[in-house]
Amino acid sequence: MSKVTIINHPLIQHKLSIVRNKDTASKEFRALISEIGSLMTYEATRDLELKSVQIETPIAACECSELKNSIVICPVLRAGLGMAEGIHNMIPQAKVGHIGLYRDEETLQTQQYYSKLPVGIENAVVVLVDPMLATGNTAVYAASLLKKANAKKIIYVGLVGVQEGIDQLQQAHPDVDIYLAAKDAVLNEHGYIIPGLGDCGDRLFGTK
Repeated sequence: MSKVTIINHPLIQHKLSIVRNKDTASKEFRALISEIGSLMTYEATRDLELKSVQIETPIAACECSELKNSIVICPVLRAGLGMAEGIHNMIPQAKVGHIGLYRDEETLQTQQYYSKLPVGIENAVVVLVDPMLATGNTAVYAASLLKKANAKKIIYVGLVGVQEGIDQLQQAHPDVDIYLAAKDAVLNEHGYIIPGLGDCGDRLFGTK
């Protein structure tokens, strides 16, 4: 079964409290989501493999380490874009794919409207980014889509999740490790996380 990590770092928890506040405006919300994404990157990439390389410093030759595999950051549109920016700041050499999904508000089932993935994804570590792990349907769909594109190694990075979503993702994709900043209590009748932080996409872009 995959590993579930709640990153309980003081800076992340401080920023998350501001993100949760309904009075936080879109500009500050976007900045904080990006910052949290950057901070979470350290823990989410802790187990990446390295390879040895020989380099020349200004003084002498030495053996150093570089990432063994390329990285692909794949946000789920729209909400994943904010965190993906922060992750990309930490791994600027990473390629970026995009998956466009939305949730049918009546059935809560996931619908796809867009997918654009980089060449070579089969040899990369893919960081799947979606802030809210609620029912788990979106994360399961996105991970399945990535595997259909021959992705072999996928890491899920989100802000807030609930046990229902965690269980759903683990059961469907037991090889996908999960990283969250917080685990919340329950879902309401509309499939939103309580207490959560509202609709992350709308709050990022001021559309509601």
